[in-house]
Amino acid sequence: MKVTTKVYGKMPDGQEVYMYQLENGRGLTVRAMSLGATLTAVEYPDRDGRSENVTLYLETLEDYLKGHPCFGSVCGRYANRIAKGRFELDGVVYQLATNNGPNHLHGGRVGFHQRLWRHEPVQGDGFVGVKFTYVSPDGEENYPGTLTATVIYRVTVDDRLEMEYFATTDKPTVVNLTNHAYWNLAGAGIGTVLDHILQINADRYLPVDETLIPLGEMAPVDGTPFDFRQPKPIGQDIEKTGGGYDHCFVLNKARPGELSFCARLEDRKTGRVMEVFTTQPGVQVYTANGLNGRLGAHGRTYPKFGAVCLETQHFPDSPNRPEFPSTVLRPGETYHELTVHHFSVAK
Repeated sequence: MKVTTKVYGKMPDGQEVYMYQLENGRGLTVRAMSLGATLTAVEYPDRDGRSENVTLYLETLEDYLKGHPCFGSVCGRYANRIAKGRFELDGVVYQLATNNGPNHLHGGRVGFHQRLWRHEPVQGDGFVGVKFTYVSPDGEENYPGTLTATVIYRVTVDDRLEMEYFATTDKPTVVNLTNHAYWNLAGAGIGTVLDHILQINADRYLPVDETLIPLGEMAPVDGTPFDFRQPKPIGQDIEKTGGGYDHCFVLNKARPGELSFCARLEDRKTGRVMEVFTTQPGVQVYTANGLNGRLGAHGRTYPKFGAVCLETQHFPDSPNRPEFPSTVLRPGETYHELTVHHFSVAK
């Protein structure tokens, strides 16, 4: 197992962007850069031993700097949407940017995915990794409190990619961190994921309005296109969703905060399987409805439905929904979440 690093390029202001490569010596290779704590590669062999990058990426740093739909990046300070960009905390109303129609999305105009993170390699018994840290100052994007956010990516000897998140604050604030990787187990830019087999450990999901804000209820998936309790092709019921999946599923949990099964994704053509486990209460399933073939890398383009995101997180608009699990973080507390992706091959 080894971890290596190199300078990937420079920001417009001259700051260097670093790329880390994590290898477990068994075929799982992960690359991540300090801009946005962004995964740029998750390479894993298929049943015939052929390796492919199974997460969507861009070719150069310049491509990332032009803007992208959060390919592999950490979203924050608040991943997903906050209705009308407004929330009230301890009697104070905060107005955030409305950068997604009438709503706030993924931290605002300059979210964590556009920030340079501090970085250092980490290594331990059975894993190699990289630790990224970003200090978001009080008032950045109009969020209260100086937030120190950390994400650690670890690659383990048993083919797991672990993402562990921590955050602390000096004032009450809200926080919701996730990684926005786009998965295509056939390989980035190889067709769509409509024939990928997906299972989600959720009896309920969050119905949304036309701007994708939850209506408040946790509705049963039974009898709806959102029923993935048994494995089925992603495309089987996608036409009944009105344009694709972009919905949060309420994960079945025996106890809040426990690390438990979230989802299983399989590409039967290559045999690649990815199982996801998380401490988070929800998973946003997004079928790359906004891709249109304009973005891509190394001669391949990314079409609509060319990937699926399984963004483990708290629920959208939680700061305005007291009935949802709280996303409030106070001084003296530590935000801590863990998501594990286990890769294997079905014979």
